[in-house]
Amino acid sequence: MVANTFGYPVTAWEAAKREAKVALADRARVQGMMPYSELANQIQSIRFEPHDTRFFHFLGELSREEDAAGHGMITALVVRRQGDMQPGPGFFELAESLGKDVTDVLACWIREVHKVHSYWERSTSTV
Repeated sequence: MVANTFGYPVTAWEAAKREAKVALADRARVQGMMPYSELANQIQSIRFEPHDTRFFHFLGELSREEDAAGHGMITALVVRRQGDMQPGPGFFELAESLGKDVTDVLACWIREVHKVHSYWERSTSTV
């Protein structure tokens, strides 16, 4: 269920989520990661800047849905291009709100990455 589409039509928001999910599932199948900017560029239905607050809410919604489906927090694969090359703090806030153990944030992130990679490498779903 779409909570807030930030003024975008629901159909565009849902299309953008499908585009993001396809891009992330493809990356997961090869055990990869994707910078925020690359994912933002892969989405055509809605234009997001990599540091846009709406983009972070969008990623949170996508991760909540995938986690609820048992596939892991798919946005664990979305990382900073430079520096620590990890997700931003919003990922860990969402993980905690989903009941994940974030006592050791690095361990939490690695668990989610493995769960997402594992699901998509054996999945025959086309998203």
